[in-house]
Amino acid sequence: MLDAEAALTRAQAALGLAPASAAAAVTAAAAVTGHYDVRDLALRSRAGGNPVIPLVADLTAATAELDPAAGEFVHRGATSQDILDTATMLVASRTLATVLADLGRAAGALARLAAEHRDTPLPGRTLTQHAVPTTFGLKAVGWRSLLLAGHDRLAAVRNSLPAQLGGAAGTLAAVAAFAGADDGSAGEGAGARDRAGAHDSDRAHDSDSARDGDIGLRLLAGYAAETGLAEPALPWHTLRTPVADLAGALAFAGGALGKVAADVLVLSRTEIGELSEGSGGGSSAMPHKANPVRATLIATAARQVPALAAVLFGSLAAEDERPAGAWHAEWQPLREALRLVGGAARDAVELVEDLRVHPHRMRANLDATDGLIATEHLAAALTALIGRGEARTLLDRAVRRAVEEDVELEDALRADPALAAALTPQRLRHLLDPVTYLGSAPALVDRALRPTGP
Repeated sequence: MLDAEAALTRAQAALGLAPASAAAAVTAAAAVTGHYDVRDLALRSRAGGNPVIPLVADLTAATAELDPAAGEFVHRGATSQDILDTATMLVASRTLATVLADLGRAAGALARLAAEHRDTPLPGRTLTQHAVPTTFGLKAVGWRSLLLAGHDRLAAVRNSLPAQLGGAAGTLAAVAAFAGADDGSAGEGAGARDRAGAHDSDRAHDSDSARDGDIGLRLLAGYAAETGLAEPALPWHTLRTPVADLAGALAFAGGALGKVAADVLVLSRTEIGELSEGSGGGSSAMPHKANPVRATLIATAARQVPALAAVLFGSLAAEDERPAGAWHAEWQPLREALRLVGGAARDAVELVEDLRVHPHRMRANLDATDGLIATEHLAAALTALIGRGEARTLLDRAVRRAVEEDVELEDALRADPALAAALTPQRLRHLLDPVTYLGSAPALVDRALRPTGP
Protein backbone atom coordinates (compact mmCIF):
# COMPACT_ATOMS: atom_id res chain seq x y z
CA MET A 1 0.00 0.00 0.00
CA LEU A 2 2.87 2.37 0.76
CA ASP A 3 4.42 1.59 -2.62
CA ALA A 4 1.09 2.29 -4.31
CA GLU A 5 0.67 5.63 -2.54
CA ALA A 6 4.22 6.73 -3.36
CA ALA A 7 3.81 5.72 -7.00
CA LEU A 8 0.63 7.79 -7.26
CA THR A 9 2.33 10.96 -6.06
CA ARG A 10 5.31 10.39 -8.36
CA ALA A 11 2.99 9.92 -11.33
CA GLN A 12 1.20 13.16 -10.44
CA ALA A 13 4.50 15.01 -10.15
CA ALA A 14 5.54 13.76 -13.59
CA LEU A 15 2.41 15.42 -15.02
CA GLY A 16 2.83 18.63 -13.08
CA LEU A 17 -0.05 17.79 -10.74
CA ALA A 18 2.21 17.76 -7.68
CA PRO A 19 5.60 19.29 -6.90
CA ALA A 20 8.62 17.07 -7.39
CA SER A 21 9.50 17.80 -3.77
CA ALA A 22 6.16 16.32 -2.67
CA ALA A 23 6.80 13.14 -4.63
CA ALA A 24 10.22 12.84 -3.02
CA ALA A 25 8.80 13.40 0.46
CA VAL A 26 5.97 10.88 0.06
CA THR A 27 8.35 8.28 -1.37
CA ALA A 28 10.80 8.82 1.47
CA ALA A 29 8.08 8.66 4.12
CA ALA A 30 6.66 5.48 2.59
CA ALA A 31 10.09 3.85 2.71
CA VAL A 32 10.42 4.23 6.50
CA THR A 33 8.32 1.28 7.54
CA GLY A 34 8.98 1.97 11.22
CA HIS A 35 6.39 4.75 10.99
CA TYR A 36 3.62 2.18 10.55
CA ASP A 37 2.30 -0.37 13.03
CA VAL A 38 0.52 -3.13 11.14
CA ARG A 39 -1.48 -4.30 14.14
CA ASP A 40 -2.54 -0.76 14.93
CA LEU A 41 -3.60 -0.24 11.31
CA ALA A 42 -5.67 -3.42 11.45
CA LEU A 43 -7.44 -2.30 14.61
CA ARG A 44 -8.11 1.18 13.25
CA SER A 45 -9.28 -0.17 9.90
CA ARG A 46 -12.50 -1.42 11.44
CA ALA A 47 -13.80 2.13 11.66
CA GLY A 48 -13.77 2.61 7.88
CA GLY A 49 -13.81 -0.99 6.72
CA ASN A 50 -10.35 -1.07 5.17
CA PRO A 51 -6.74 -0.40 6.19
CA VAL A 52 -6.06 2.33 3.62
CA ILE A 53 -7.89 5.01 5.59
CA PRO A 54 -5.67 4.83 8.71
CA LEU A 55 -2.59 4.27 6.55
CA VAL A 56 -3.23 7.50 4.65
CA ALA A 57 -3.46 9.38 7.94
CA ASP A 58 -0.13 7.94 9.10
CA LEU A 59 1.58 8.48 5.75
CA THR A 60 0.33 12.05 5.60
CA ALA A 61 1.75 12.74 9.05
CA ALA A 62 5.07 11.10 8.20
CA THR A 63 5.30 13.06 4.95
CA ALA A 64 4.52 16.35 6.67
CA GLU A 65 7.39 15.74 9.06
CA LEU A 66 9.73 15.69 6.07
CA ASP A 67 8.03 18.46 4.11
CA PRO A 68 5.08 20.31 5.66
CA ALA A 69 3.77 21.32 2.23
CA ALA A 70 3.83 17.78 0.84
CA GLY A 71 1.24 16.18 3.07
CA GLU A 72 -1.70 17.43 1.02
CA PHE A 73 -0.49 15.46 -1.99
CA VAL A 74 -0.79 12.08 -0.28
CA HIS A 75 -3.60 9.95 -1.78
CA ARG A 76 -4.77 12.85 -3.94
CA GLY A 77 -7.55 11.89 -6.34
CA ALA A 78 -7.61 8.25 -5.24
CA THR A 79 -10.06 6.16 -3.27
CA SER A 80 -9.19 3.44 -0.77
CA GLN A 81 -9.96 0.65 -3.22
CA ASP A 82 -7.53 2.11 -5.75
CA ILE A 83 -4.69 1.74 -3.30
CA LEU A 84 -5.66 -1.63 -1.88
CA ASP A 85 -6.33 -3.17 -5.30
CA THR A 86 -3.02 -1.87 -6.62
CA ALA A 87 -1.26 -3.15 -3.51
CA THR A 88 -2.92 -6.54 -4.00
CA MET A 89 -1.65 -6.73 -7.55
CA LEU A 90 1.85 -5.78 -6.38
CA VAL A 91 1.78 -8.51 -3.74
CA ALA A 92 0.53 -11.02 -6.30
CA SER A 93 3.18 -10.03 -8.85
CA ARG A 94 6.01 -10.33 -6.34
CA THR A 95 4.71 -13.63 -5.00
CA LEU A 96 4.27 -15.09 -8.46
CA ALA A 97 7.89 -14.30 -9.30
CA THR A 98 8.93 -16.83 -6.65
CA VAL A 99 6.23 -19.32 -7.61
CA LEU A 100 7.23 -19.21 -11.28
CA ALA A 101 10.87 -19.76 -10.42
CA ASP A 102 10.00 -22.79 -8.29
CA LEU A 103 7.68 -24.26 -10.93
CA GLY A 104 10.43 -23.90 -13.51
CA ARG A 105 12.95 -25.57 -11.24
CA ALA A 106 10.59 -28.46 -10.47
CA ALA A 107 9.83 -28.90 -14.17
CA GLY A 108 13.55 -29.08 -14.89
CA ALA A 109 14.03 -31.81 -12.29
CA LEU A 110 11.12 -33.76 -13.77
CA ALA A 111 12.64 -33.48 -17.24
CA ARG A 112 15.78 -35.12 -15.93
CA LEU A 113 13.79 -37.87 -14.22
CA ALA A 114 11.78 -38.50 -17.37
CA ALA A 115 14.87 -38.77 -19.54
CA GLU A 116 16.59 -41.08 -17.07
CA HIS A 117 13.55 -43.36 -16.78
CA ARG A 118 12.32 -43.13 -20.35
CA ASP A 119 12.17 -46.93 -20.59
CA THR A 120 11.68 -47.89 -16.94
CA PRO A 121 8.50 -50.01 -16.87
CA LEU A 122 5.89 -49.96 -14.12
CA PRO A 123 2.23 -50.87 -13.92
CA GLY A 124 -0.22 -48.38 -15.34
CA ARG A 125 -3.17 -48.14 -12.99
CA THR A 126 -6.75 -47.21 -13.82
CA LEU A 127 -9.58 -47.10 -11.26
CA THR A 128 -6.99 -48.24 -8.67
CA GLN A 129 -6.21 -51.51 -10.51
CA HIS A 130 -3.39 -52.66 -12.78
CA ALA A 131 -4.20 -51.80 -16.39
CA VAL A 132 -1.31 -52.12 -18.88
CA PRO A 133 2.40 -51.40 -18.49
CA THR A 134 3.70 -47.86 -18.86
CA THR A 135 7.01 -46.20 -18.08
CA PHE A 136 7.99 -43.97 -15.21
CA GLY A 137 9.45 -41.60 -17.76
CA LEU A 138 6.00 -41.08 -19.26
CA LYS A 139 4.50 -40.49 -15.81
CA ALA A 140 7.22 -37.97 -14.90
CA VAL A 141 6.95 -36.10 -18.19
CA GLY A 142 3.18 -35.92 -17.67
CA TRP A 143 3.74 -34.29 -14.31
CA ARG A 144 6.13 -31.88 -15.99
CA SER A 145 3.57 -30.95 -18.63
CA LEU A 146 1.10 -29.98 -15.92
CA LEU A 147 3.64 -27.84 -14.08
CA LEU A 148 4.62 -26.12 -17.32
CA ALA A 149 0.96 -25.45 -18.08
CA GLY A 150 0.56 -23.98 -14.60
CA HIS A 151 3.69 -21.90 -15.14
CA ASP A 152 2.36 -20.55 -18.44
CA ARG A 153 -0.99 -19.60 -16.95
CA LEU A 154 0.54 -17.86 -13.96
CA ALA A 155 3.10 -16.07 -16.14
CA ALA A 156 0.37 -14.78 -18.44
CA VAL A 157 -1.68 -13.58 -15.49
CA ARG A 158 1.32 -11.95 -13.86
CA ASN A 159 2.11 -10.01 -17.02
CA SER A 160 -1.45 -8.68 -17.13
CA LEU A 161 -1.91 -7.72 -13.46
CA PRO A 162 -3.14 -4.12 -13.59
CA ALA A 163 -2.84 -1.07 -11.44
CA GLN A 164 -6.11 0.38 -10.18
CA LEU A 165 -7.05 4.05 -10.32
CA GLY A 166 -10.59 5.28 -10.70
CA GLY A 167 -11.34 7.60 -7.83
CA ALA A 168 -14.54 7.50 -5.85
CA ALA A 169 -16.72 5.84 -8.50
CA GLY A 170 -14.40 4.97 -11.36
CA THR A 171 -14.64 8.28 -13.25
CA LEU A 172 -11.28 9.83 -12.26
CA ALA A 173 -13.22 13.05 -11.76
CA ALA A 174 -11.10 14.14 -8.80
CA VAL A 175 -7.96 14.05 -10.92
CA ALA A 176 -9.38 16.61 -13.32
CA ALA A 177 -10.84 18.61 -10.46
CA PHE A 178 -7.51 18.88 -8.67
CA ALA A 179 -5.76 19.65 -11.95
CA GLY A 180 -8.21 22.47 -12.64
CA ALA A 181 -7.93 23.80 -9.11
CA ASP A 182 -4.15 23.85 -9.27
CA ASP A 183 -4.30 25.64 -12.61
CA GLY A 184 -6.89 28.16 -11.45
CA SER A 185 -9.25 27.01 -14.22
CA ALA A 186 -12.84 25.88 -13.89
CA GLY A 187 -14.90 23.06 -15.24
CA GLU A 188 -13.81 19.42 -15.51
CA GLY A 189 -10.08 19.97 -15.66
CA ALA A 190 -10.20 22.34 -18.60
CA GLY A 191 -6.91 23.89 -17.61
CA ALA A 192 -5.14 20.54 -17.68
CA ARG A 193 -6.54 19.77 -21.10
CA ASP A 194 -5.61 23.22 -22.39
CA ARG A 195 -2.04 22.79 -21.18
CA ALA A 196 -1.86 19.54 -23.12
CA GLY A 197 -3.19 21.27 -26.22
CA ALA A 198 -6.12 18.89 -26.57
CA HIS A 199 -9.04 19.24 -28.93
CA ASP A 200 -11.73 16.74 -27.95
CA SER A 201 -13.49 16.85 -31.29
CA ASP A 202 -10.34 15.72 -33.09
CA ARG A 203 -9.59 12.97 -30.57
CA ALA A 204 -12.89 11.36 -29.72
CA HIS A 205 -12.07 8.11 -31.53
CA ASP A 206 -8.33 7.88 -30.95
CA SER A 207 -7.37 6.27 -27.64
CA ASP A 208 -3.71 7.31 -27.77
CA SER A 209 -4.62 10.90 -28.55
CA ALA A 210 -7.37 10.82 -25.93
CA ARG A 211 -4.76 9.86 -23.37
CA ASP A 212 -2.72 12.88 -24.40
CA GLY A 213 -5.68 15.16 -23.88
CA ASP A 214 -7.40 13.64 -20.84
CA ILE A 215 -5.54 14.23 -17.63
CA GLY A 216 -7.20 11.26 -15.94
CA LEU A 217 -6.04 8.84 -18.62
CA ARG A 218 -2.58 10.35 -18.61
CA LEU A 219 -2.34 9.89 -14.85
CA LEU A 220 -3.60 6.32 -15.11
CA ALA A 221 -0.87 5.51 -17.63
CA GLY A 222 1.80 7.17 -15.53
CA TYR A 223 0.60 5.49 -12.37
CA ALA A 224 0.73 2.05 -13.98
CA ALA A 225 4.25 2.76 -15.21
CA GLU A 226 5.37 3.85 -11.75
CA THR A 227 4.03 0.65 -10.14
CA GLY A 228 5.35 -1.64 -12.88
CA LEU A 229 1.87 -3.07 -13.35
CA ALA A 230 -0.21 -3.17 -16.52
CA GLU A 231 -2.34 -0.21 -17.48
CA PRO A 232 -6.02 -1.17 -17.32
CA ALA A 233 -8.44 -0.09 -20.03
CA LEU A 234 -10.99 0.79 -17.36
CA PRO A 235 -11.09 1.15 -13.59
CA TRP A 236 -12.05 -2.32 -12.36
CA HIS A 237 -13.57 -1.63 -8.94
CA THR A 238 -16.48 -3.94 -9.81
CA LEU A 239 -15.01 -5.50 -12.97
CA ARG A 240 -13.00 -8.19 -11.21
CA THR A 241 -11.46 -9.92 -14.20
CA PRO A 242 -7.90 -9.52 -12.85
CA VAL A 243 -8.76 -11.26 -9.58
CA ALA A 244 -10.81 -13.99 -11.27
CA ASP A 245 -8.02 -14.70 -13.77
CA LEU A 246 -5.51 -14.87 -10.94
CA ALA A 247 -7.80 -17.18 -8.97
CA GLY A 248 -8.20 -19.52 -11.92
CA ALA A 249 -4.47 -19.69 -12.60
CA LEU A 250 -3.72 -20.34 -8.93
CA ALA A 251 -6.33 -23.09 -8.77
CA PHE A 252 -4.88 -24.73 -11.89
CA ALA A 253 -1.32 -24.52 -10.57
CA GLY A 254 -2.40 -25.91 -7.21
CA GLY A 255 -4.16 -28.80 -8.92
CA ALA A 256 -1.18 -29.50 -11.17
CA LEU A 257 1.08 -29.69 -8.14
CA GLY A 258 -1.53 -31.81 -6.40
CA LYS A 259 -1.46 -34.39 -9.21
CA VAL A 260 2.26 -34.92 -8.63
CA ALA A 261 1.67 -35.26 -4.91
CA ALA A 262 -1.25 -37.66 -5.34
CA ASP A 263 0.79 -40.04 -7.46
CA VAL A 264 3.78 -39.90 -5.13
CA LEU A 265 1.56 -40.63 -2.15
CA VAL A 266 0.12 -43.72 -3.86
CA LEU A 267 3.38 -45.03 -5.27
CA SER A 268 5.24 -44.58 -1.98
CA ARG A 269 2.81 -46.78 -0.03
CA THR A 270 4.63 -49.58 1.75
CA GLU A 271 2.96 -52.31 -0.29
CA ILE A 272 3.79 -50.54 -3.57
CA GLY A 273 7.15 -48.95 -2.79
CA GLU A 274 7.92 -47.72 -6.31
CA LEU A 275 8.87 -44.23 -5.11
CA SER A 276 10.02 -42.63 -1.88
CA GLU A 277 10.91 -39.17 -0.73
CA GLY A 278 14.60 -38.67 -0.26
CA SER A 279 14.09 -37.01 3.11
CA GLY A 280 10.89 -38.49 4.43
CA GLY A 281 9.49 -37.34 7.72
CA GLY A 282 9.62 -39.34 10.91
CA SER A 283 6.97 -40.32 13.40
CA SER A 284 6.64 -39.40 17.04
CA ALA A 285 5.71 -43.00 17.89
CA MET A 286 7.06 -45.32 15.16
CA PRO A 287 10.81 -45.23 14.52
CA HIS A 288 10.51 -47.07 11.20
CA LYS A 289 8.33 -44.42 9.51
CA ALA A 290 9.60 -42.28 6.63
CA ASN A 291 6.47 -40.36 5.76
CA PRO A 292 6.08 -38.59 2.39
CA VAL A 293 5.85 -35.21 4.06
CA ARG A 294 6.50 -32.99 1.01
CA ALA A 295 3.79 -34.74 -0.98
CA THR A 296 1.45 -34.47 1.98
CA LEU A 297 1.97 -30.71 2.26
CA ILE A 298 1.39 -30.24 -1.47
CA ALA A 299 -1.77 -32.36 -1.35
CA THR A 300 -3.01 -30.26 1.55
CA ALA A 301 -2.65 -27.08 -0.48
CA ALA A 302 -4.22 -28.58 -3.59
CA ARG A 303 -7.38 -29.42 -1.67
CA GLN A 304 -7.81 -25.88 -0.33
CA VAL A 305 -7.09 -23.64 -3.31
CA PRO A 306 -10.16 -24.55 -5.42
CA ALA A 307 -12.50 -23.52 -2.60
CA LEU A 308 -10.65 -20.24 -2.19
CA ALA A 309 -10.86 -19.65 -5.93
CA ALA A 310 -14.60 -20.23 -5.78
CA VAL A 311 -14.95 -17.34 -3.33
CA LEU A 312 -12.90 -15.12 -5.64
CA PHE A 313 -15.01 -16.05 -8.65
CA GLY A 314 -18.09 -15.31 -6.59
CA SER A 315 -16.90 -11.74 -6.15
CA LEU A 316 -17.40 -11.12 -9.85
CA ALA A 317 -21.06 -10.52 -8.98
CA ALA A 318 -20.35 -7.11 -7.44
CA GLU A 319 -22.98 -4.42 -7.44
CA ASP A 320 -22.79 -0.74 -8.43
CA GLU A 321 -19.53 1.11 -9.09
CA ARG A 322 -17.95 -0.08 -5.85
CA PRO A 323 -19.35 -2.98 -3.84
CA ALA A 324 -20.12 -3.66 -0.21
CA GLY A 325 -18.80 -7.08 0.75
CA ALA A 326 -17.77 -8.61 -2.58
CA TRP A 327 -14.47 -6.71 -2.65
CA HIS A 328 -13.82 -7.25 1.03
CA ALA A 329 -14.48 -10.98 0.66
CA GLU A 330 -11.52 -11.31 -1.70
CA TRP A 331 -8.78 -10.26 0.68
CA GLN A 332 -8.26 -13.35 2.81
CA PRO A 333 -8.95 -16.03 0.13
CA LEU A 334 -6.54 -14.41 -2.32
CA ARG A 335 -3.83 -14.08 0.30
CA GLU A 336 -4.26 -17.72 1.32
CA ALA A 337 -4.33 -18.96 -2.27
CA LEU A 338 -1.05 -17.18 -3.02
CA ARG A 339 0.53 -18.55 0.15
CA LEU A 340 -0.66 -22.10 -0.45
CA VAL A 341 0.44 -22.28 -4.07
CA GLY A 342 3.73 -20.62 -3.20
CA GLY A 343 4.38 -23.16 -0.47
CA ALA A 344 3.34 -26.07 -2.67
CA ALA A 345 5.66 -24.96 -5.47
CA ARG A 346 8.54 -24.69 -3.04
CA ASP A 347 7.77 -28.15 -1.62
CA ALA A 348 7.52 -29.57 -5.14
CA VAL A 349 11.09 -28.52 -5.85
CA GLU A 350 12.30 -30.38 -2.77
CA LEU A 351 10.11 -33.37 -3.58
CA VAL A 352 11.12 -33.99 -7.19
CA GLU A 353 14.77 -33.02 -6.88
CA ASP A 354 15.26 -35.67 -4.19
CA LEU A 355 12.69 -38.23 -5.34
CA ARG A 356 13.90 -41.84 -5.11
CA VAL A 357 12.81 -44.19 -7.90
CA HIS A 358 12.84 -47.95 -7.27
CA PRO A 359 12.78 -49.82 -10.61
CA HIS A 360 13.08 -53.21 -8.92
CA ARG A 361 9.80 -52.62 -7.08
CA MET A 362 8.20 -51.48 -10.29
CA ARG A 363 9.24 -54.72 -11.96
CA ALA A 364 8.05 -56.78 -9.00
CA ASN A 365 4.67 -55.09 -9.15
CA LEU A 366 4.43 -55.74 -12.88
CA ASP A 367 4.83 -59.42 -12.09
CA ALA A 368 2.49 -59.35 -9.08
CA THR A 369 -0.56 -60.47 -11.08
CA ASP A 370 1.23 -63.46 -12.64
CA GLY A 371 0.86 -62.22 -16.20
CA LEU A 372 -2.64 -60.74 -16.03
CA ILE A 373 -1.29 -57.28 -16.90
CA ALA A 374 -0.50 -58.63 -20.38
CA THR A 375 -4.03 -59.64 -21.39
CA GLU A 376 -4.55 -56.71 -23.77
CA HIS A 377 -1.33 -57.63 -25.57
CA LEU A 378 -2.49 -61.23 -25.78
CA ALA A 379 -5.91 -60.22 -27.03
CA ALA A 380 -4.41 -58.20 -29.88
CA ALA A 381 -2.14 -61.05 -30.95
CA LEU A 382 -4.85 -63.73 -30.73
CA THR A 383 -7.39 -61.59 -32.58
CA ALA A 384 -5.09 -61.59 -35.59
CA LEU A 385 -4.88 -65.38 -35.44
CA ILE A 386 -8.37 -66.62 -34.49
CA GLY A 387 -10.68 -63.59 -34.58
CA ARG A 388 -11.79 -61.16 -31.92
CA GLY A 389 -14.74 -63.09 -30.50
CA GLU A 390 -12.94 -66.40 -30.16
CA ALA A 391 -9.86 -64.71 -28.72
CA ARG A 392 -11.90 -62.98 -26.04
CA THR A 393 -13.75 -66.17 -25.10
CA LEU A 394 -10.54 -68.17 -24.72
CA LEU A 395 -8.78 -65.43 -22.79
CA ASP A 396 -11.71 -64.92 -20.41
CA ARG A 397 -11.68 -68.64 -19.67
CA ALA A 398 -7.92 -68.68 -19.06
CA VAL A 399 -8.02 -65.57 -16.84
CA ARG A 400 -10.86 -67.01 -14.78
CA ARG A 401 -8.93 -70.23 -14.24
CA ALA A 402 -5.73 -68.35 -13.30
CA VAL A 403 -7.60 -66.31 -10.68
CA GLU A 404 -9.76 -69.09 -9.27
CA GLU A 405 -7.00 -71.71 -9.13
CA ASP A 406 -4.23 -69.23 -8.22
CA VAL A 407 -1.97 -70.26 -11.05
CA GLU A 408 0.10 -68.16 -13.41
CA LEU A 409 -1.64 -67.01 -16.55
CA GLU A 410 0.99 -68.72 -18.68
CA ASP A 411 0.10 -72.09 -17.16
CA ALA A 412 -3.62 -71.46 -17.63
CA LEU A 413 -3.06 -70.55 -21.27
CA ARG A 414 -0.94 -73.59 -21.99
CA ALA A 415 -3.55 -75.83 -20.40
CA ASP A 416 -6.11 -74.69 -22.99
CA PRO A 417 -5.64 -76.75 -26.19
CA ALA A 418 -7.03 -74.05 -28.47
CA LEU A 419 -4.69 -71.41 -27.09
CA ALA A 420 -1.73 -73.75 -27.02
CA ALA A 421 -2.28 -74.48 -30.70
CA ALA A 422 -2.45 -70.78 -31.58
CA LEU A 423 0.72 -69.65 -29.80
CA THR A 424 4.17 -71.20 -29.56
CA PRO A 425 5.79 -71.20 -26.11
CA GLN A 426 8.32 -68.64 -27.26
CA ARG A 427 5.64 -66.35 -28.65
CA LEU A 428 3.56 -66.71 -25.49
CA ARG A 429 6.47 -65.77 -23.24
CA HIS A 430 7.14 -62.72 -25.38
CA LEU A 431 3.54 -61.59 -25.16
CA LEU A 432 3.47 -62.09 -21.39
CA ASP A 433 6.58 -59.96 -20.78
CA PRO A 434 5.33 -56.48 -19.74
CA VAL A 435 8.43 -54.80 -21.17
CA THR A 436 7.36 -55.78 -24.68
CA TYR A 437 4.11 -53.82 -24.38
CA LEU A 438 5.15 -50.25 -23.66
CA GLY A 439 3.63 -48.90 -26.84
CA SER A 440 4.66 -45.36 -27.71
CA ALA A 441 5.55 -44.45 -24.13
CA PRO A 442 9.29 -43.93 -24.82
CA ALA A 443 8.54 -41.96 -27.99
CA LEU A 444 6.03 -39.80 -26.13
CA VAL A 445 8.69 -38.99 -23.56
CA ASP A 446 11.08 -37.99 -26.33
CA ARG A 447 8.48 -35.76 -27.96
CA ALA A 448 7.55 -34.05 -24.69
CA LEU A 449 11.20 -33.34 -23.91
CA ARG A 450 12.05 -32.12 -27.39
CA PRO A 451 12.87 -28.40 -27.37
CA THR A 452 10.18 -26.18 -28.88
CA GLY A 453 10.23 -22.75 -30.38
CA PRO A 454 12.27 -21.15 -33.14
